[in-house]
Amino acid sequence: MKTLTDRHLSALYDRDYQLWLETTIDRVRSRDFNHVDWDNLLDELEDMAKRNKRTVKSLLTRLWEHLLKLGYWETERERNANKWKAEMTTFRQQIRDELADSPSLKPYLSEIFDETYLDAKKVMARLMDTTIDFFPETPPVSLEQVLDEEWFFD
Repeated sequence: MKTLTDRHLSALYDRDYQLWLETTIDRVRSRDFNHVDWDNLLDELEDMAKRNKRTVKSLLTRLWEHLLKLGYWETERERNANKWKAEMTTFRQQIRDELADSPSLKPYLSEIFDETYLDAKKVMARLMDTTIDFFPETPPVSLEQVLDEEWFFD
């Protein structure tokens, strides 16, 4: 790999992200800290932290949507229950995997629990052509139940 000056490395971030990553990794690995593009590296690390939170939030919201389908969409339940349960299992596994990689995200689930429930209610109200008031105002089950791979609204 060719050697890049600090100024060129910073410019490289916008021109060739992959090469910027490889160069930055090489410099950090070789402990060449004086020649690391710190501004962009810190931005990337902050974005990674946000992305992990967004991923967990999205998975929990999708899980809520399927729980609400299973618990409240009577006209579709018989035909779709197994599909919804399979998707819920997938979302639960993905959340479990995210928490295995980043256990410090577990308290974040409690922080966003009510918000994700509200977001899911909005989506499901539109999908079911009903009002948001059709669903309970507060989450009808606990976070532990929502994450329990064996628990469904049955």
